[in-house]
Amino acid sequence: MKTELLTQQDVPRAAEILQKGGLVGIPTETVYGLGANGFDPEAVAHIFQAKGRPQDNPLILHIPEPGWLERCCQDIPAAAWTLAERFWPGPMTMILPRRSLVPDVVTAGLDTVGMRCPAHPLCRAIIAAADVPIAAPSGNTSGRPSPTTAEHMLEDMDGKIDAIVDGGPCAVGVESTIIDLTCTPPRLLRPGGVTLEQLQDTLGQVEVDPAVTRLMGAGEQPKAPGMKYRHYAPKAPVTVVAGDPKKAAEYIAAHAAPEDGVICFDEFKDLFTKGHQTRPVMDLGPAGDKGEQARHIFDALRAFDHTAVTAIWAQCPDTDGIGLAIANRLNKAAGFHIIRV
Repeated sequence: MKTELLTQQDVPRAAEILQKGGLVGIPTETVYGLGANGFDPEAVAHIFQAKGRPQDNPLILHIPEPGWLERCCQDIPAAAWTLAERFWPGPMTMILPRRSLVPDVVTAGLDTVGMRCPAHPLCRAIIAAADVPIAAPSGNTSGRPSPTTAEHMLEDMDGKIDAIVDGGPCAVGVESTIIDLTCTPPRLLRPGGVTLEQLQDTLGQVEVDPAVTRLMGAGEQPKAPGMKYRHYAPKAPVTVVAGDPKKAAEYIAAHAAPEDGVICFDEFKDLFTKGHQTRPVMDLGPAGDKGEQARHIFDALRAFDHTAVTAIWAQCPDTDGIGLAIANRLNKAAGFHIIRV
């Protein structure tokens, strides 16, 4: 299979491929997604094959506007419309009771489905032109760092899927927030671009699922993507160092071997390159700019796969705001191997 590289002028071509049961890489504001017709079980099954994704890991359905919720979901609570009015289009997924026409392969057999209306206008145009909800996990080989550019996705999916639409670099850089509205109080299953604080401001009490801060057990079934398995991981093992940025940087400098890779905040880059000019160092952005860190975290993790490093050390922001999402991605990449200073 030859993977076509499409542009924003090729919306009709992308929609045609999706309607015929093909796979298309689609740009969103979070990460690039690997899309298929969400009502076509055979097409959705090909997503799992292309990614090497476990079958018990559910997918998210993407829609172009909130009114499409009723095509896929039933018993929609008032909270869903409240959240949609405030955060859609945007980086938020809601877990809701599904209608029977949503295939089991999308939901991993659950009676719920994740729904999202992405902010990227090109993505919404493709979905609207295809006229079906698009099932789309991140467009990477399962377990690897998510792609935030079309080039990243091509690294993993060239020759495995029909096409990739280049919509430019992703503005948010980490996957969508997932909130479960089928329980009381609502539960945060995955942190993302819509923060826990914003959800609490809108809904009141919101619980945080334990899988946000630890690995799920072998017998636990995930209700949403990214909960159960090791994700976002480069080839080399990652150690996360959390705490005061200066202390974390000093700890890494004292313990990292000269040939180890380092992910750090801008202010501390010189600490790791001084005397180690050949050490691969990837900077996330300033310690105080979590938006910049979110846009660069997957770039940094992916970059090390093009080096010979055998170990990676990473500074981690605090968990306020989108810092919770960045920490979650780093900790999952490290298999929750975390040192606190």
